[in-house]
Order: sequence, then C-alpha cells, then structure tokens
Amino acid sequence: MFREEDFEDIRPYYDHEINPALIRIISNPVFGKILDFLFPGQYHGQIRQMLASTHSAHDFQFNFMHPLVRSIVSKTSEGLTTDGWEYLVPGMPYLFISNHRDIVLDSAILQFLLFDHDHETTEITFGSNLMVNQFVVDLGKVNRMFRVERGAGKAELLAVSRKLSSYIRYTLTGKKASVWIAQRPGRTKNGNDRTEAGLLKMVNMSGGEKFRDSISELNIVPVSISYEYEPCCAFKIRELLATRLTGSYRKRPDEDLMSIITGITQPKGRIHISLTRPVNDYIGMIDEADTLNNKLNALAGMMDEEIYRSYKLWPGNYIAFEMMNNSDEYSSLYTPEEKETFLKYMERETSGIDGDRKDIEGLFLEIYANPVVNLRSLKL
Repeated sequence: MFREEDFEDIRPYYDHEINPALIRIISNPVFGKILDFLFPGQYHGQIRQMLASTHSAHDFQFNFMHPLVRSIVSKTSEGLTTDGWEYLVPGMPYLFISNHRDIVLDSAILQFLLFDHDHETTEITFGSNLMVNQFVVDLGKVNRMFRVERGAGKAELLAVSRKLSSYIRYTLTGKKASVWIAQRPGRTKNGNDRTEAGLLKMVNMSGGEKFRDSISELNIVPVSISYEYEPCCAFKIRELLATRLTGSYRKRPDEDLMSIITGITQPKGRIHISLTRPVNDYIGMIDEADTLNNKLNALAGMMDEEIYRSYKLWPGNYIAFEMMNNSDEYSSLYTPEEKETFLKYMERETSGIDGDRKDIEGLFLEIYANPVVNLRSLKL
C-alpha cells in the first residue's frame, strides 16, 4: 500500500500551504517583472490581491495560471489548435506521456486545454535541477508540481526511481488525479522524439507482476505537441554542437532558468497539441510471454508511432527535409513566401552561434526535418 507520508519530500503543496507560498511569491520583486511582461499595465494590484486571498491549487490555476497561459499563447504564438479529446472519459485519471520541446509550456498549455475541455488539471513533474531558489520552488508546487530527482548516482537511482514510480501510481489510483510526464529526461534537442523504454520501466516498477495489468492501470495517453518555431532553438544547436565536438556538454548555472524565460517569451508561430490513442487500446498486442525489456521497447515504439502520426508538420518541417535531401517532394505544401520566411528565420537563429556554418545549419535543419523523417518511417 502507498502512503501519503512516504512522499513528503517530493509532493506538491497541500491546499493549506498554498496561501503562505503565494504571499512569498507576490512579495518577490521578480513577480512584478513577470506581471509587467504578461499583463503590462493591467490590474496588477487586483492580481496581487486575488492571489493573496487564494487558498487552493485549483483556484490558483483557474484564476491565475489559466489566463496567464492564455496571455502567453496570445502574445507569442499565431494560434493554438488541438484534437484527440474524444479519447478522454470525464472524471478518469490519466498518465499523459508527452514529447518534450519546452521546459514549461509543454505541460502548461496542456493544463490550459484541460480546463477548456472541462477536465481536471494534472500533477506535473518538476526536475530538481530547475528548483534553483524558493521563488521557483513555490511557483512549481502551488501549480501541482512534484519533485523528480535529476543527477542521482547509480547507488541512489533505483530507490529514487521506485519512489517516483510509487508516487505516480498512488496519485493516479489513490488520489484519482492525472499526471503529466515527459517521454524522456530533458527536452528533445534534435527534433527526434523518442519515448525512452527506461521511463516506461520506471512507471512499471510499482505495479504487479503482470505487465499488461500494471501498464493498463496507469491509463497512459501519449501527447504530441508541435511548435512551428522550435523553443530555444539556438540553445539546442549550441548544445548539440558542443556535444559533437567534445563528446559532452556542461550547462551554465543559470541555463535552465534562461531556457524557461526564453521558451516563454520568444515567438512560437503556430502550436498544435494532439491527444493520441490511449495505450490501453493496443497494449493487448504485446506478447505477455516476452522478456520485460522487449515488452518495454515494443510499447515505447507503439507510443512513438502515435506521436509521429499526430505531430503537426509545418511548412518549415517540409522545407528543412527538402534542403537536407536536395529534393522538392513537398513543394506543394508550402508557398515561396513561406520558404523565404523560414530561411530568414534560420539565418536569425544561427547567426549568433560560433562554429562551422555548415555544421550549424545542418543541426538546425535536422531539428525541423526529423519529424518528417519519423512520419515517413511509418509508411515504409
């Protein structure tokens, strides 16, 4: 049996902890800067007053986060579309496993859409690497985020994974609340979305001996999110370039925070989120007699297929694929003006990156071409 007290060090705030945390948040000078960007000159006093009298995570999300995400989408994108909501049953908790392109917005936009479609929001994974100060911790935990330990050593990894797995299953089956988690630790850097079998192994740890029953209990729904303009594209290219040249990449102390800010504020073009077929619709195709590793790999591949089919391809994806393959196969799917816009965008994103221009532009094109490559792989 899972007990709430076993998760004291990773859980979100309880409702009785929400108001003290919000008082700390609105007292921090950084919060004023956030309001200046998101709601310039608009009722800052009323927002602070509303938060000072908020005493539950639901009220914080509905009264503050929902309009905040709406404002971000309105200010930094050219529109948000979505589909797949017919797969959800009202009142049922789900484990949403999503491809991961932006640290904050992937999950935040899903919460926004859950509200709009009359579903409860989810608890959200919160990497320990992002918990850089009390202000960030408070913002995360009032927003129903729970801690995921990053950088655990080999000796600790099994215990950390078991606790995380148990908390996720307890949240779904005990609290009857949904959970969001990325398909892999860290964002996809090269546009090649892959569900890690290790993630599925982790969530399966807390279940019973029968693989099919253990996975089915989680009600997994893969989520596919696509941005017309890749969040933090230049940051990702620098990391890929450094890894290619030196074999590793070491983040600056403030890099995650800068990625959060950049991801929120930079233009995104159009955004699309698809909820794909629930895993329970096809888990029966996996042979229960197979080895655990084979079952995990098979399930990861099936989930990836759902994500690839549902990923919204934009003109830039087709243009990048053609440029990498010296073809015009998809030229009917974009206009000359759209190609010119994409090439200017590529120049802006890559011009400030030091290194060989051919390598840099090749990495840029990979980010945008790989979703096309993945979709084509399903048709072979």
